[in-house]
Amino acid sequence: MHHFTYRGGELYAEDLPIRELVSSYGTPLYVYSQATFERHFTAFDSAFASIPHLTCYSVKACSNTHILRLLGKLGAGMDIVSGGELYRALRAGIAPSKIVYSGVGKTRTEIHQALEAGILMFNVESRGELERINEVAHQTGHTANVSLRINPDVDPQTHPYISTGLKENKFGLDLEQSYEAYMRALEMPAIVPMGIDCHIGSQLTSLSPFIEAVERVLAFRERLCKAGLCINYLDLGGGLGIPYDQEEPPHPEEFGSVLTKMLAGLDITLILEPGRVIAGNAGILVTKVQYTKKTASKEFVIVDAAMNDLIRPSLYQSHHNVAEVTPMGRPEHTVDIVGPICESGDFLARNRIMPAVEQRELLAIFSAGAYGFTMSSQYNSRPRAAEVLVSGQHANLIRRRETYEDLIGPEESLP
Repeated sequence: MHHFTYRGGELYAEDLPIRELVSSYGTPLYVYSQATFERHFTAFDSAFASIPHLTCYSVKACSNTHILRLLGKLGAGMDIVSGGELYRALRAGIAPSKIVYSGVGKTRTEIHQALEAGILMFNVESRGELERINEVAHQTGHTANVSLRINPDVDPQTHPYISTGLKENKFGLDLEQSYEAYMRALEMPAIVPMGIDCHIGSQLTSLSPFIEAVERVLAFRERLCKAGLCINYLDLGGGLGIPYDQEEPPHPEEFGSVLTKMLAGLDITLILEPGRVIAGNAGILVTKVQYTKKTASKEFVIVDAAMNDLIRPSLYQSHHNVAEVTPMGRPEHTVDIVGPICESGDFLARNRIMPAVEQRELLAIFSAGAYGFTMSSQYNSRPRAAEVLVSGQHANLIRRRETYEDLIGPEESLP
């Protein structure tokens, strides 16, 4: 569900017409709905209300500090994967005790920053990382809470680029390596092993991979308990999908019900790391038609948004619904919607059946709230888009559009 609806023949974000937002802020433009963020977080978090849990929003999905602050006020913790995301979370007022730190390549500086901040725990991805965290913590007089990320070799049945729980993926340790690492962690003076982490992938549309992974993790936890290490935190990551097109992913209530039953009677605090399911349908990307073009074999709609603004169609061949902001009722035909980037891979939709459009008309690209702006770039020296957060009849510019000066600012102070 989301709060982007048509009223009187035009698209609204909550109670504001999209065309008015474009008049004020231009295009390309990311528009987010506060009510949708609130609805999605509450629906997800409440699904686990009957068991001890912490919902740590995945910052990489949509990292604007205004969004993080909004979710923090609803009770969210944060799942981070870099020093920059730690900085964002702290600036947004998130309590360090509600931050978990994932990612395979944490540097010494990043580890030290997180220890100084006092985060809840590190999700450790390798033996080398475990040794480094212990070393940095010991040298700086800290104690590091850790969970080891288990790679359960479970097929998440998703795009290979967002699959993370198979043995060929770079993430985590297999079960035997994990057991040896936990035994090593017990010997380390600055390490407290307190959790198990398992994240198998993103945009999952079935609960069966989750169930298979949890069964393996719980059996592994029992093995640790028999060795004298009873783990009290279980981090199951995120990954629950959203409907971009015809997908029918499980509702958070169904997910919560299954996990609640599986964890019943266990002394476990569950940590979850939702990102896409919170942010995905809470945002759209608005773009303006620049030209239409017909060749012998194709019809193109050339818009002012591009792969640097929304890379998911080019990178993952992903589907995003595209619709007119003001439908004109013209006949439908098949087009490619492309941007101005100098790459054949610069497309937002291919072979898409939609009504004919003309220059200066506005299009809305839906389900762009997650991995939209956060994956954007300045490729072709294109300033990044503005971001606007709508609440009822109020629009708040939460990131201004970049300027040409922003493109070269970091270069100008150098000889």
